[in-house]
Amino acid sequence: MQIPKRKSENRRLVPVDTFITEERFNELKLKLKRMKEVMHPKLAEESKRLAQFGDFSENAEYQIAKGKLRGLNQKISETEFQINHAQVIKASKNTDKVGLGHFVTIESQGKQKTYQILGSTESSPQAGIISRHSPLGEALLGSSVGEVVEVQLKEKKVKYKIVAIK
Repeated sequence: MQIPKRKSENRRLVPVDTFITEERFNELKLKLKRMKEVMHPKLAEESKRLAQFGDFSENAEYQIAKGKLRGLNQKISETEFQINHAQVIKASKNTDKVGLGHFVTIESQGKQKTYQILGSTESSPQAGIISRHSPLGEALLGSSVGEVVEVQLKEKKVKYKIVAIK
């Protein structure tokens, strides 16, 4: 059952960052398959069943089911857009300079920390994954081992020395 789109649903889908890992790309494909093959038929059947109970304007259950189906259709469109515009990150074997997908060990104030640089859709600083668009990510990209990069964080500048690139 296809539900007509509302004006608000016709907005252009633009992801923040199209760079994703192969693992994330495969997760998106599985998610899309599950939404199309399992969730959509189930919600469409439920909407069809509830539509049989008469007057749509007073059929709250039908309206709710239709809203869920519309929401799922939007998620399917967004996921398809992400898959179709994805640029899968393949970390370069050349570790002379920091690039997307690389693990970078940095040192600041005697403490070392290792981060992986990925696209913004996968960033999780607590898990050691930073966005290429973050202040630190932008400063590190293109830098080499031994270089010191300076990052403006709120009211202070912090210096980080690149210790290793993998």
